[in-house]
Amino acid sequence: GIMPDILCVGKALTGGYMSFAAVLATEKVAEVISSGSPPEFMHGPTFMGNPLACSIACASLDLLSENSPLPRIGEIEGILRRELAPAAALPQVADVRTLGAIGVIELHRSVDMATLQQRFVDEGVWVRPFGRLVYAMPPYIIKDQELETLARAMVRVVAETE
Repeated sequence: GIMPDILCVGKALTGGYMSFAAVLATEKVAEVISSGSPPEFMHGPTFMGNPLACSIACASLDLLSENSPLPRIGEIEGILRRELAPAAALPQVADVRTLGAIGVIELHRSVDMATLQQRFVDEGVWVRPFGRLVYAMPPYIIKDQELETLARAMVRVVAETE
């Protein structure tokens, strides 16, 4: 039952093949943005309405609607939830959470990012911690075994931190 007033979409709209973006708005917001003479918020980039980009975006959206990633996202969420759960028992961990294909281990204190990132590389995974967060946003095509390896490495490396 929740709907945003404004939604900005881009980058993945064309599957990364061309630069393209769109701003979607409710009718009420669109009327305000388009009001005035000239419209005060009227905006358009150099490639606005590029027919090739529009065609690519339509094809990309068709692929998404025909091959919904939602079932796979649910599978990824379940694996992340299961594999990251042991981190919740660690004293340095404030929270463990997942939402869709995002898994987060939040620590009580900020980590030494360079040291921790190198530990992940040593474990054979690429994780870039940020502040107090150790998180993963794996691609939807990741294999279950690869995801398990990633999540278990996150728990092992976090367990070593103080």
